[in-house]
This record gives sequence, structure tokens and C-alpha cells, in this order.
Amino acid sequence: MDIRTQSIHFDADVKLLDFIDKKVGKLSTFLDRIVSADVIMKLEKTGQVQDKVVEVKLNVPGNVLLAKETCKSFEEAVDLCAESLRRQLLKYKAKVLDRN
Repeated sequence: MDIRTQSIHFDADVKLLDFIDKKVGKLSTFLDRIVSADVIMKLEKTGQVQDKVVEVKLNVPGNVLLAKETCKSFEEAVDLCAESLRRQLLKYKAKVLDRN
């Protein structure tokens, strides 16, 4: 699986990028046919505590799975996105297996 990361309005450090690779990479255990993953991290200037937005888009054959979370930290947002995508992958896998 190809994981592409993009950070908007800030520079992501190596520790954060490694964390994202680890969390998003684990999703391939649920479905081995994931083509690629696009991770977009934004730092919004809203003046609120929860100003870190993470959007993860998984490209699977015939579909695109998307999760978007806003949290206090990028790590927390990535965790929530990964959990949401895990559930979506299980539903997608069940749907594909039902067709066959």
C-alpha cells in the first residue's frame, strides 16, 4: 500500500509521520487489496482547542473510503480515523464477499 501524507499550514515532524505510517499501514491487515492511502493534515486557525484536522482517504478497488476527524492532537485524530476506516473496511469486505 502506498501512503502519501500532506501537511497544510505546518511542517510535520518525523515522529508524527512514522505514527501515521504505522496506524494507516495496519489497515492493510483487514483488506490486502488497498491500493493507496492519502493522509491530509491541516492546522486550522479557528481559535479553538480542537484545531487539528486529519482526513484519510483509502483507495480500494471500485470504491473510496474516507474518514475525517478534528481533535486536539494529530495523533488522536489519526487514531479515530483509523478506527472509522477499520469499520468501513470490514463492511466493504463483507459486501465484496457477499457478491461472490
